[in-house]
Amino acid sequence: MLNHVMLGSNDLERSKRFYDAVLGTLGAGEPFRDTAGSGHTRLFYRHNGSTFCITEPINGEDATFANGGTIGFKCDSPEQVQKFHDTAVAQGGTSIEEPPGLREGSIGKMYLAYVRDPDGHKLCAIYRPKNLSR
Repeated sequence: MLNHVMLGSNDLERSKRFYDAVLGTLGAGEPFRDTAGSGHTRLFYRHNGSTFCITEPINGEDATFANGGTIGFKCDSPEQVQKFHDTAVAQGGTSIEEPPGLREGSIGKMYLAYVRDPDGHKLCAIYRPKNLSR
């Protein structure tokens, strides 16, 4: 359904360091760097058919995070969820909500970890094992 997700950053190089490390835990490599005709810079991380983008805001205003918004990253194991979380915190992110672990909700059981990136965007690492689903 989705082609890409793009988030704004107030410090693109700080975001690059953060996302190089965090998305590296999922197997993503170096981003493609693009300078738009407007002069703002964007980073495009491509992996497994998905694109995750970081950009300097085109309008020159400060980037802000979405209250109530979350970007979820699919993981291959509970260990990868933990590594995503720990790497994010080590790179200047903030652990939020409950500690990483197994949760049960209306859509079944899953391993989750939530963090905020240095610009305040809420990220989720998620592993949903088939044998634990409803």
